[in-house]
Amino acid sequence: MAETDLVARRRAAVPRGVAVPLPLVVEEASGALLRDDRGGRVIDFAGGIACVNVGHTHPAVVAAITRQAARLTHTCFQVATYEPYVAVAEALNALVPGPGPKKTLLVNTGAEAVENAVKIARAATGRAAVVAFEHAFHGRTLLGMTLTGKAQPYKAGFGPFAPEVYRLPFPYCFRCPRKSAAECCLGNVEAITIRLATQVAPESVAAVLIEPVAGEGGFIPVPPEVLRALAEWCRAHGALLIADEVQTGFGRTGRMFAVEHSGVAPDLVAMAKSLAGGLPLGAVTGRAEVMDAPVPGGLGTTFGGNPVACAAALAVLDVLKNERLPERARQLGDLLRPRLLRWQARHRWIEDVRGLAAMQAMELDESTRAAAVQREAAARGLLVLTAGTFGNVVRLLMPLTIPFDLLDEGLDVLEAALAAADRSVVPESPR
Repeated sequence: MAETDLVARRRAAVPRGVAVPLPLVVEEASGALLRDDRGGRVIDFAGGIACVNVGHTHPAVVAAITRQAARLTHTCFQVATYEPYVAVAEALNALVPGPGPKKTLLVNTGAEAVENAVKIARAATGRAAVVAFEHAFHGRTLLGMTLTGKAQPYKAGFGPFAPEVYRLPFPYCFRCPRKSAAECCLGNVEAITIRLATQVAPESVAAVLIEPVAGEGGFIPVPPEVLRALAEWCRAHGALLIADEVQTGFGRTGRMFAVEHSGVAPDLVAMAKSLAGGLPLGAVTGRAEVMDAPVPGGLGTTFGGNPVACAAALAVLDVLKNERLPERARQLGDLLRPRLLRWQARHRWIEDVRGLAAMQAMELDESTRAAAVQREAAARGLLVLTAGTFGNVVRLLMPLTIPFDLLDEGLDVLEAALAAADRSVVPESPR
């Protein structure tokens, strides 16, 4: 893709740390299609990094935004109460799994949701330590970076980091010698206790924080028995379980939240991305007595729960329900997975195919191969993203509203991109 004037202006005006892998300029978007500055049509398998599960510019979301923007755009919820914030909180309290009354805090981003979940857990338990995982991604703020389990590019050069964060291995079965969820090194409470024994006393742990499917780490689903063991460990030691559903939430994995596949009810759920259909909105929802632990004034944010973003979120939640998008995600997964497995059988360098429903990925032999696939796809009119601690995963995040014929067209393009990458990449030496 040739560089445009706007890309040159970007390079001159924006720091290089705000990187983009392709010189793509987007002027309009609708559903699962983008239009670039040359009038070209691009199929979107990136979804704004999982932010538009209901599709770009969904008419119901646009209408809700327009109505609310004409009425009220901001007061700050700590200054004056407005109905859309309360309505979103009520809706999320009803959606998040688990018994008993719940309460919700609205914020701006996923990183902010994670940070506030940790704050709430510390206030509720009177403890400081947080257990996170290798291969995790929890944001780019100081605590978010600390919790994140990938150094380059998220942490390199940005230390020192926040204290009292400890780490467990992510249940990355593909890279484990046992290759079996049934034999997973975190599959029971005793195994978790042993892993933490050299790091932190259980009575010091406020919370265990985990993504039910690692996002930036490479779309790695956590085996259900591991989530159940973590929940049991937390109950046994008075810690709280936090599910980071920022990338997995709102239908992507075939359930409203990915943690539901395990039957586990977390104490706190952090969410953002697709909650407001592309507008900035994050949330923490949890057990009411836990959420009420911080003192009045202990939680807050100037723009969190902005009225326009809340109106968008209410429309998104209606679309998810009315168009049965979690069910549609399962249908998409049923179409995606067989093709990915056929490609794996054809290309020996596709080392693993994994995911849940419409959150699918291919782990390739090396990062240069994944980058080549991305470039070849873009040259043919398809936008895909890479991921993974080693940058060697191609992930698929198309809007859940994508028509089936457009999905097939996009997969045909990706198949051609894989074939082109097969011819163009000289293998690196093994890692």
